[in-house]
Amino acid sequence: MQRLLALAMLSLICLTAAVDARKPQCTLRVHAEGNANDGEVFSTKLRSAATGRSIAIEKVPTISELDVVAFRTYPASDGSFGVLFQLNDHGKLALDTLSIDRRGRYIYVFLNGRPLSEMQVDRRVSDGKLYFASGVTPADIELMKKEWPLIGQRKK
Repeated sequence: MQRLLALAMLSLICLTAAVDARKPQCTLRVHAEGNANDGEVFSTKLRSAATGRSIAIEKVPTISELDVVAFRTYPASDGSFGVLFQLNDHGKLALDTLSIDRRGRYIYVFLNGRPLSEMQVDRRVSDGKLYFASGVTPADIELMKKEWPLIGQRKK
């Protein structure tokens, strides 16, 4: 019985270490506009970086770094960089669904824990590509290079 218990404990420790071993270098979270009346369980209230107004976003992101397979950066006119994310099948479906179900509403994008973009959904996006025109820093690009390949390159 003690051997069985010891084996179970060892398995649990190994499983915990394996799960915790792969933390993302770069985080991307796309949250849909939430309903302020849903409460703290489903939505989070914060102040919009772009407009300064109080908003509610859904706690669970619709798209995350797990949905990205590749990226490409572009220089922006303000000195920062823009980025194009290529999504996997799950991300592509999530983006398509979001662009249909949430038309006219806002999405809020966070890159490495800071606000990157706030945009209104105005059309269907079914190609699995998510583009942001500016706001990406050189430090963000270095983290993205550790996480994903450039579009057109194979992952190392």
